[in-house]
Amino acid sequence: MAVTGQKIAPCLWFDTQAEDAARFYVSVFRNSKILTISHFNKEGHEIHGRPAGMVMVAEFELDGQRFIALNGGPQFKFSEAISLSVSCADQAEVDYYWERLTADGGQEGPCGWLKDKFGLSWQIVPDILPRLLKDSQSDVAQRVTRAFLRMKKLDIAGIEAAAAA
Repeated sequence: MAVTGQKIAPCLWFDTQAEDAARFYVSVFRNSKILTISHFNKEGHEIHGRPAGMVMVAEFELDGQRFIALNGGPQFKFSEAISLSVSCADQAEVDYYWERLTADGGQEGPCGWLKDKFGLSWQIVPDILPRLLKDSQSDVAQRVTRAFLRMKKLDIAGIEAAAAA
């Protein structure tokens, strides 16, 4: 499926949950919307095995970024080899995305990583972190790294305390 107005768009492979996932992500991110929902028809059933009328593709936009969700079947699963990174201005934003994306069966991971209820990996990153890590050899970066590696959900106060120590 070609996405209009954006040259590259991530395509997320689901078994049967493409529309549910798209609607969930649109509910989490502000300024987001479902763009199109297309369905399998009888053509190609011998190849894809999906019933006519089932959702094939849900195209959606999260805060200006377009995505494609495909009901491709059970052959492939998400892994941490790819994740979506969310930049957060403050702790309230970190908390918001962390809580929403781990809800209903999502899982916390280390260092600001989590998996949502569909198994997709996300990184919830406060904007301050990359700035403090810019000079990787500095004492500040060393202390900040030591601190955030011990966290699950990233805590800006803890990161700032490590930077100031």
